Amino acid sequence: MLSPAIRVLRSIWRGSGSEQGERAIPEETAIAFTYNTASYAVMMATPRDLEDFAIGFSLTEGVISSIDAIDSIDIVEEAIGVELRIWLKAPDAAEFLGRRRKIAGPTGCGLCGVESLTEAMRPPPEVGEGRVFTPDQIMEAVNALLPLQVLNHETRAVHAAGFWQPERGLVALREDVGRHNALDKLAGALARDGASARDGLVVLTSRVSVEMVQKSAAIAAPVVVAVSAPTALAVRMAESCGMTLAAIARKDGFEVFTHPHRIKGKLATHVA
Repeated sequence: MLSPAIRVLRSIWRGSGSEQGERAIPEETAIAFTYNTASYAVMMATPRDLEDFAIGFSLTEGVISSIDAIDSIDIVEEAIGVELRIWLKAPDAAEFLGRRRKIAGPTGCGLCGVESLTEAMRPPPEVGEGRVFTPDQIMEAVNALLPLQVLNHETRAVHAAGFWQPERGLVALREDVGRHNALDKLAGALARDGASARDGLVVLTSRVSVEMVQKSAAIAAPVVVAVSAPTALAVRMAESCGMTLAAIARKDGFEVFTHPHRIKGKLATHVA
C-alpha cells in the first residue's frame, strides 16, 4: 500500500536567499468505491485507514444503516489508485442496487450518489440528547487533538477528525487530505470498535460545511466542535437536527452556534 506521505526535493526561497532541501508532503490517491461490483463514487484521499474509510463512507452516505450490512471488504491496489470492493449481504445488496439504478448522472466529492437537489439537501436524522459538557471539557477535547496529529505534524497539510469522551479522553483520531474523508474514517473506526458517537463529541480541525453536519448526524453525534468557522447552511442544518455546533475553537475559547444547552458552566481563566 502507498505511504501516506513522501519526501520530495524542493527549492527554498527566503529573503536571505535560496537553498535546496526536502519536505514531507501527503500522498493523494484516487479511491474507488464499489458495492457488489456496482461503481458508486471515486474520492481523492490519503491511502491510510482504508477499511475504516469503506465502512464510514458507507454509513455517512446512507448506503448502509449498520456495519452488520457489510459481508466483506477487499482493498485492491491498482496502478492508478485503489478500489474498495465492498460486499453487502443479500438483503442490503438488493436494496442498494435498486437505489443505484435510479442515479441519473456521475458522482463526485462531498455529495455522492445523489440525483436531485432535494436529495442533496436531505435533512439529516435527529440526533439524540447525548451528554452535557463543561466549557473546560470542550477545550480539553480540542487540545487533545493537536499532539496526536502525526501525519499533519509531518506534512502540515491534512485534516483530522477525532472522538472524545470525558472518561477516556481522545478515543479515536483519523487524518486525511480531505476533511470529509477524515470524518468518514473516524465514523468507520467507531463502528468497528462498537462505539457510539452519542456518548461523546466529535472534534474537527476543518471548517464545518453542510456535508460535515450531515455526516456527523448520520452517526448520531449530538455535539460537534471545530477549530474553524461553519457555513450558514451548516448552522441551519445543525439547528434542524438538534445538534450542538461549536466552532472557532481557539486557545482562549470557542463559539456555540446551535443548541447551547449541552454546554454548561464557565470557562476557566487559565485556559491556554
